[in-house]
Formats: sequence, structure tokens, C-alpha cells
Amino acid sequence: MKIGNYISGKWTDGLGEGSALYDSVNGEIIGHTTTEGLDFGEILHFGRTIGGQKLRKMTFQERGNMIKNLALYLTKRKEQFYEISYKTGATRVDSWIDIEGGFGNLFANASLRKLFPNQPFDVEGDPIDLSKGGRFMAHHILVPKTGVAIHINAFNFPIWGMLEKCAVNWMAGMPAVVKPATATSYLTEAVVKSIIESGILPEGALQLISGSANTILDHVESQDVVTFTGSAAVGQMLKSHKRIIQESVPFNLEADSLNCSVLGKDAVVGTPEFNLFISQARSEITVKCGQKCTAIRRLVVPANLVEDVQIALGKALDKVTIGDPRLKEVRMGSLVNHKQVEEVYERAREIGKTAELVYGNYDKAQTIGENTDKGAFIKPMLFVEHEPFKNTLVHETEAFGPVATIMPYDTTEDAVTIANMGKGSLVSSIVTNDDNIAREYVINAASHHGRILVLNRENAKQSTGHGSPLPLLVHGGPGRAGGGEEMGGVRGIKHFMQRCAVQGSPTTLTEITGIYQPNSKYKEAPQHPFKYYWDDIEAGMSLKTHKRTITDTDIINFANLTWDHFYAHTDVTSLQGSIFEKRTAHGYFILAAAAGLFVYPNKGPVVANYGLEDCRFLRPIYDNDTVYVRLTCKQKVDRDSRGEETPSGIVKWFVEVFDVKDELVAVATILTMVSKKSPFAEINAETIENHISKLTDSTVANWGMMSAQNMLEHLESSYRMASGEIQNFEIATPEEHLEIYRETIFNHNPMPLNHKHPLMNPDAPAELIHADLATAKNKLLEAIEQYEAFFKENPETRTKNSVFGMMNKYEWDLLNTKHLNHHFKQFELLD
Repeated sequence: MKIGNYISGKWTDGLGEGSALYDSVNGEIIGHTTTEGLDFGEILHFGRTIGGQKLRKMTFQERGNMIKNLALYLTKRKEQFYEISYKTGATRVDSWIDIEGGFGNLFANASLRKLFPNQPFDVEGDPIDLSKGGRFMAHHILVPKTGVAIHINAFNFPIWGMLEKCAVNWMAGMPAVVKPATATSYLTEAVVKSIIESGILPEGALQLISGSANTILDHVESQDVVTFTGSAAVGQMLKSHKRIIQESVPFNLEADSLNCSVLGKDAVVGTPEFNLFISQARSEITVKCGQKCTAIRRLVVPANLVEDVQIALGKALDKVTIGDPRLKEVRMGSLVNHKQVEEVYERAREIGKTAELVYGNYDKAQTIGENTDKGAFIKPMLFVEHEPFKNTLVHETEAFGPVATIMPYDTTEDAVTIANMGKGSLVSSIVTNDDNIAREYVINAASHHGRILVLNRENAKQSTGHGSPLPLLVHGGPGRAGGGEEMGGVRGIKHFMQRCAVQGSPTTLTEITGIYQPNSKYKEAPQHPFKYYWDDIEAGMSLKTHKRTITDTDIINFANLTWDHFYAHTDVTSLQGSIFEKRTAHGYFILAAAAGLFVYPNKGPVVANYGLEDCRFLRPIYDNDTVYVRLTCKQKVDRDSRGEETPSGIVKWFVEVFDVKDELVAVATILTMVSKKSPFAEINAETIENHISKLTDSTVANWGMMSAQNMLEHLESSYRMASGEIQNFEIATPEEHLEIYRETIFNHNPMPLNHKHPLMNPDAPAELIHADLATAKNKLLEAIEQYEAFFKENPETRTKNSVFGMMNKYEWDLLNTKHLNHHFKQFELLD
């Protein structure tokens, strides 16, 4: 069997037999990989054009929801990947990190869509005024690069390694070409197959190369981005590729890393912190058989506790069962292959030139499970380097397996020095319950580590641990660790975008950015802005209010109402020497008064006040001063509807309060939740009669088994169910699923085609009730009239629906609108 390459929109086998891949546990052949005959230049071109064009046109919200849907799809199929992952030597726990950690990365990055504007590009930071008159300004935008992200990944995390990188480039609007490490590419292939089968990503957004890709960098261009995870030597060789240099291609390098964990001087034997240190060390040595770029390689321990740590950690490692990772009792699986076993032993012997081996040996590991004699198993190994300042091999040599070295220190300053002798790592940790020790270590060690975990009894239960990179935090490190920064939330996404400073007038930049810039020309709204649905509001849409004079009584009443009796508002005898001339209105009263001026009182698309941002009071307002407000749409932000709420978005309104001299008094940004337009045609008794008048006996449905009369009788029964006339049935939806089903009433998604109603025969249309089509039309109109009359007399009544449970009039109206739109489209009755 050949491990496939997914390129240019199809699965393609390379030429020739290729290289054999082996099961790490039993040594059996899994398949072969070959990339002979693949055109890497065409692969990259396909991604840039076909995939890139589609992704760049999508908004951040669309990209985020796409990634979220992909995460949901893969999570439902996760068990199939566990079975394949065992072949890499990973236990269930190891595989959980790779599989569900990878899918979790998709979820986390998808959620970042809420931090970006509802458009394909980002607007970064605050506007910058470049002139005294406010007519020339600048703003920074970030647009997707027009190239492709090329990810060259390591063997240890074939799923997480792909998805933690792809999640951010997809969010940025950039396609990916993934080149997993050959040894475990079969697991990456399995996930890519599932992704392609889902149809969720646009074609070209993801391509897979399973096997050697030695010449791929010959074809990179300036708009591409390359990421590499692996050894420092290979990474540095690739980073210095002439094409990378000629085209100035961004290159993110994550290399091997001599991460360390420090035991605080306070964490003596018997403290929770000592136990946490031992537990974490054992875990980091044995999880993934030590094959983690974030694993602890150096254990920095107070000199007086070295022996205690050695004994306690040895006892903990004694409890680790090695063998077939499919067995529940196994706690450590195998290395990826025998080549890696030899390399780990070679590096361990290098460390052992100056350090003392105090646990483990170079003998074959004793394993449990059938057919493990040919597996790539190895025992944990623990060294003690008694002179870490003198002997530097331990700070220069990484055995990429279950190998760690204990070393002593006297002062926290010494611990920092030892930690930093690794010349840069992905992560360090310190286990201490003394915050002064933690502060001294973190501040002085941070320059040499990409992430530092401070672990103690307070956060232990919630801590994700030393070796767990988190998608919203930077994953990378300086110096030896490569100098790269993967992920990191919004920062990670921006790595795949181009920053550009745009200069122009405020009005022009408003149109370019889609965000209102101060001093732009206003777009006077034809009607009050609060009358518009979210879809129809645009940046710059503005309203100038009428005026209001602030009285002495207003100020006193507001003070009494709020209990804010600050002297400037209540004691005019104390104003001498202050910045105030007279009794001064409260800043928050000015905002409240502004709301009174601009709020539209009637019920409409505005659902709720959602918050307040960037409030500034620029000068005092005294009694008898007169103010007015300019309300302008600053920005629209999309949001997901949750639970039983109709879809809505957020509108940020720029509020400017002026006095009668047109001088600015206060500014603020207020947020409102605004309903989105329904995509469904508005349907009432009058329009229903008009629509169904188009039906004849010869009208044929676009889908389904129903005749025109079947459809009318089906709608009639639904209305009679709503009005309580038909209730002799059971709710078909299980109680635990009702909430999820009910939420679908409120969203704007159309009903699915060919939905199987629980009260209908799925194999044949229902028998006709009425004599003819004309009678069915009249009976439907009669049922609708009775429905309206029933709820007019019984407005609080809830009636039973077979799918959605008990429903009130508002919920029935929402459902009926969807239901009628669904069936009227089925018979092409809507214009």
C-alpha cells in the first residue's frame, strides 16, 4: 500500500515503490511512501491560485466557522485515528495529545474570529493623525498573503503538528501544503483523507505530500511562508536555502530544545510542590516516550535535594509499564523507529561522558504485549550532572527520548544561569509556592525561554502542564529553539498576513477599512439608524440629535440617584483652586443624557445595549450648558447566535457629544446587539392565499414524494397542532436532545431537504384527507385563521410539537415561517 499524496485536487501516487514505513510496536510494514514524479512547482501554484483565491475572499467569520465545522466533523471521527496512532508507538494518552489536541487547536483558533472585523482583512491598532487639521491620517491593515503556507513537520505529532499550523494560516486566508515527517505520514494521511471527504474546506486550501520533498523550496516565492519543526541542523540548512534568501520568504523555525524545570528552594520533601515536581518530571520523561519538543531535558534542583529527587523520581519511573500502547496497563510506548533508538542512545552516551547514569541502562527494555520484540522500545534514563557550570555537554546535547538529567544549584540566581545555559528553549517551568522566588526566576529567565510555567499547589489541578503548548499562547523560543513563534492567538494568524500602512483622508480610510475614522464625512441616515437591521447598517451612517440643556436640578438629582456626591457636582463652595468653575455635570450623566438624545424608543431591530468602550470626558459641562449628540456607526462585528435567540450582530457606535459652540465635550463607543434580516420571505394569511393560488393538480415538487395536495394538508395539520386541535401524539425527540432541536427554530438556517418527519411515513406520501385541491386550500386558510384566533384568546398557552416539544406563539410563528418557506420553495411558489 502506498501512502497517498493529495495534490492539485486529487489523490496521487508517486512513481516507484518508495520507502517502507514500519509499525513502531511490532515492526510490521504499514506501507510505502514516494513522491517521485510530483511537480512541486505546480503543487504550490495550485495552492496559490485555486485555494488562495477562495480563502482570501472569505471573511474572518466565514473562515472561523469553516474551521469550527471541520473541528466538529473530525471530533466525531476521532476513534478511527486512535487505532492508527497506536502504530506510531503512542499510548492512548499520548494519542489524545496529538489527536484531540489537534482538533482542540482548530476550535481555539476558530473562536478568534470574534476578535476580527467582518471582512477578509484586519484593521490593526488605532488611527494615526498625521496633520494638525485632522484631514490626513494613516491606519494599518493586514491582508492575507497571496502565497501558500508550506509546513514541514516533525514525526512526533503527525496530527497536532499539522493542525496547529493550518488553523492559523486558514484563519488568515492562506492555503497550506503540508509535508509531514515520512515516518508517521500515514497518520497525517488518514486525517487529511477525512478532511477532504468532509468537503468543508475549499479545494486547494490543503495539500499533502507524503514522503521526501527535498526540492520544494526551489519553487517558493516572496508571498509564501515556510514553517519547519525538527532538528536545528536541518532547520538552519533549510532557512539558508538560496531561494528563501532571494525571495525574502518568512521562515518560522522550531528546533530541538533543552527545556528545563526548576525545583524552588522552598519545595522541600513533603511539600505539595516537591510531589508536583516529581509527578511532572515523570510525565514529561515518559509521555510520547519523551519524543516531545517541549519535554523536560534538564531538572534543576537545590543541591541539598538532589538525592531526594533522584530517589523519588526513580521510584516513580519504576511504576511505568512499557509495551504495546494498545494495552490499558501500558504507560509508555515506543520510539518511532529503531533508527531513533540508536540516535537516543548515542546522545545519551554523549551526556554520560561527564554525567552519572543513575537510572536505566542501554539494555533492551522489558515489554508487555504480544509481538513487541521487534518494536522500538527503550527504558527511561536519568543522569546526574554534578558540575553543570563546568560540564556543558548537558546544555548542548538533546537525547530525543525518555532521557533527563538532574543538576544542582545553590541560589535562584544560579538556577537562572543554568536554565539559560541551554541557549534558548521552548519552555521552562519552576515549581514553587514562593512568589518572590517565582518572580526572580521568571523575570531573569524569560529572555531565554518562549514560555514559563509557574506551578504550585494553587493551580496544579487546572494547569495544563509544562509540556502542553496552548493555541492562544506563543509556541516557540529564542536561540537554540529556533527563534520562531507558532500559534499565539491573533499574533499567530498575523504571521500569515501582510501589514500595510495606508495613508489618506479620514473619509477615504473609512471606505477602505470599513471602520469609521474620526473626522470623516458623515453619511446622514435617511431614517433613525436604530431602525435598520444589522445587514443594512454601514460604517459612517450617522444621526445628529436635537439639543438638551443641562440644569442644576439634573445634576443634583443624578447625584442623589447614584450616590455620587463628588464635590464638583454637589458642593459649589469647594471649587476654588480646582479645574471647575461652576457646578459640574457628572461624566456619566452626560453619557446617560446622550443616550436619551440618540436612543430610538420603539421596538425594532436593536435587541439590547451590549457594552461601552473608549469613554473620554474632554471638558466639563456646567449647569445651563446645552449639548447635542452625533451618533455614527463605527464598525460592525459579526457574532454567532446562541441558544434560543434570533441571529444578531454587534454594531459599534461612535458617540460624540458637542456643546452649542460645536466643541467636543465627550466621546465614547457604545455597542448594540442588532438583529439580522431574516432570509425567509415574510408570510402571512394574505400572502399565503396568494402563493397557494398558483398550485394546480399538475404542479410537481422539486424534491420529495408529496403532491401539491399532500403539502397543503401537511401544513394544515401543523397549524391545527399549533392551535391545540391535534395533540394526540408523543414528542419524538428525546428529552436530552430537545434543547438542541429547539435552538434550530431561532436560527436562519433553512430546513433540510427531504427531512423525515416523525409523524409521517418516510416511504410513501400520506393518504389524502380532502376531496380535492381546492378544498385543501380552503382548509389550510381556515386552520391558519383558527390558529391566530386561538392564540389571541390564549396568548400564554403552549402547545405540543412532535419534534420541538412545548411551544408558545412566538416560537410557532418562527417555525411556521421556516416551514412555509421550505414547502413553498419545494413547489416554486415564492418569487
